[in-house]
Amino acid sequence: MRLPGQISAAIEVLADMEARHRPASAALRDWGLSHRFAGSSDRAAIGNIVYDALRCRLSIAWRMKSDAPRALALGAVASQPQAELDEIAGMIAADETHGPGVLTPDEIDRLNGPGDLSAAPEHVQADIPEWCLAAFQAGFADDWLAEARALAGRPPLDLRVNSLKADRERALKQLGRIKAQASPLSPVGIRVPPTEGSRRHPNIQSDEAWQRGRVEVQDEGSQLCALLCGATPGDQILDLCAGAGGKTLALAAMTENRGQIYAYDNDRNRLAPIYDRLKRAGARNVQVRPPQDNALDDLHERMDLVFVDAPCSGSGVWRRHPDAKWRLTQQSLQLRLAEQIAALDRAAACVRPGGTLVYVTCSMFPEENQGQIDAFRQRFPQFQPVALRDRFADLTGTDGSCAYYPGGTAIQLAPAKSATDGFYLACLRRE
Repeated sequence: MRLPGQISAAIEVLADMEARHRPASAALRDWGLSHRFAGSSDRAAIGNIVYDALRCRLSIAWRMKSDAPRALALGAVASQPQAELDEIAGMIAADETHGPGVLTPDEIDRLNGPGDLSAAPEHVQADIPEWCLAAFQAGFADDWLAEARALAGRPPLDLRVNSLKADRERALKQLGRIKAQASPLSPVGIRVPPTEGSRRHPNIQSDEAWQRGRVEVQDEGSQLCALLCGATPGDQILDLCAGAGGKTLALAAMTENRGQIYAYDNDRNRLAPIYDRLKRAGARNVQVRPPQDNALDDLHERMDLVFVDAPCSGSGVWRRHPDAKWRLTQQSLQLRLAEQIAALDRAAACVRPGGTLVYVTCSMFPEENQGQIDAFRQRFPQFQPVALRDRFADLTGTDGSCAYYPGGTAIQLAPAKSATDGFYLACLRRE
């Protein structure tokens, strides 16, 4: 497929999402199944147009004076750094059969128009829902716009080296074909830079390093949250919201397969992939606890560390899941807040005296982060915050300035300052 056909396909996918209120991944998958002639490179190019349109939906609509699927797709293509509008217009004009149709004079004027958004409303400049504006401003002060805009960029592909099976030097050699590099902050991280144009990230799951469990896909921010929790070999650990097990695997590597990790999640479907992942990673000190009423009764006040990777808005990973940015509502945020309170209270009961509770979200919203910790300490005054700045500096080999420190003790990672997804971490020790 040539570019006009890819644009036309992206318009179809965006229109399907709008009409049926469905995630981008589902719409793209179904388009691919019904257009089997499209090769993997075509599907990647179409996916890039769709996701770029969703990441910058408001600013493209402002420029194009329309948020229709056609306007979003054209604006996404034209906003790429290497895009040449005359070439795009010529290709579309020469390929009317399979393309979106000739550009109208108005479309050409708008695509040629200035990219300056200074006259646009603040939420349009930031490419975030208007109701989220106050949360970003409260959480990041003068940096709020830079952080919001960074969430509208393409993400890198980050990998975590599984120290149970390999070290980073060995993994980098094995991944030489994809030009991977050591990540800047995590000592067990590997990074493939963001893609450009129609290119896609390599399919890491087809690589021997992944198949043999030497690396796992995990954002560097998520890696750092696991590394900063202070887990040591021999610890008794509860991973309360284990999900598919990404941080469970990181904890197993940190504990060198010694001690015991209990992986629990109240959603059986989210937990299902963990079994295959544990086997591939060679993690032998993990006991999976499926959801049931008394699943954690025997762990009360026994755990050295309880890790709570809490359900949240997911605002910190909007660059990876940009359609979620526009599906999030104030009502759904309130549900996440209630779930976080329940998870923290359940976790507190399992921490032994002298043990540690670790609270993590992939959120940029203060009410999900420091707000929840402040409220938790009102309910449980026996939990005291652990200062993390020195621990972060020692771990990353930096001066610690590449992170925010809400409350003076917790850590907020964010794409503009940390070059990671948006993650919040707080550690509290039970007296």
